[in-house]
Order: sequence, then structure tokens, then C-alpha cells
Amino acid sequence: MELILKEDVIGLGYKNDIVNVKSGYGRNYLIPTGKAVIASPSARKVLAENLRQQAVKLAKIKADAEAKAASMANVALTIETKVSATGTIYGSVNALQIADALAKLGHEVDRKLIKVADVKAVGAYTAVVRLHKEVSVEIPFTVVAENAPVEAAPAVEEAPAAVEAPAEEA
Repeated sequence: MELILKEDVIGLGYKNDIVNVKSGYGRNYLIPTGKAVIASPSARKVLAENLRQQAVKLAKIKADAEAKAASMANVALTIETKVSATGTIYGSVNALQIADALAKLGHEVDRKLIKVADVKAVGAYTAVVRLHKEVSVEIPFTVVAENAPVEAAPAVEEAPAAVEAPAEEA
């Protein structure tokens, strides 16, 4: 069944795309919720005319997405999470934590636009943020143990104390 999307549908397509879906998905979900219409010849003509009229607006939206992607191009995130002694994360790092970390840096991104692999261990990963159907940016992020800096801090404090003690005796 061919449908014309009236709004972005994550995992399916973007507004004004013509997509093929199974008839049940189209009839029972997309059309009743107003997310799509049947791609009849008359609907295709209306779509073509609307696209001609909206070409300038679409170019501006794409330019805004490219500007946002350029501002996020050099962003590298560090996400702290609770980790077991074996280096396994309790739970996982998902798009919500990445969106929160980006928001702290001043980049507001909807978590639904972020694609990230299954992260269940400490290490370096990459997330893809799709800002527009033609514009995406890769965000590298590192998952670190939440308690690792705390454990390292006493060792650093003990070393200067050991160095100062012999200096005081001499």
C-alpha cells in the first residue's frame, strides 16, 4: 500500500515521502491517526504542488539543520554511569542519556532523533543524530565508571603525603 506521509514517522520516513507499507499498518494506524494519506493520483498532484510552494521553506529547514550539525560536529561526550567490578554497566546507556548530555552542552535534540547501539560496557562509542532526512551528525561518546574518579582521588592524595613525610623528617 502506497501512502504519502503527512508528518515524520520515526523508522518509516519523513513528511511528504511516498512510502510502501503493509496494508494493515496503513489502514489501522497511519491513516486513522492522520500521519498519512493514500497516494492516489490526485493526492500525488497536490503533493507535487505543495512541494513546489514549500521549496524555499524546506531549503531553510535544511540549512538550519546543517548549521546545527556544524555546531555539534566537534562535540565529544563523557557519560558517567554506575559500573560493576567487571566493567559491566548496570542497565545500559541509551538515547535519553545522550540527549541529556547534549542538552547540558546547549544542544537541544529530541531523543527520538538519536540512534545508538546497545551500550552495556565501559568504552568509546558513536551515536548518530539525524537532524534532517539529508543531514546527520555522528557524536562520539565515552562511557566511564561513575566511581572511578573517586577511587583514583585518594591514591593521588596519598602520594603527596608520602612525599611530604620524609621531607618533614629531614
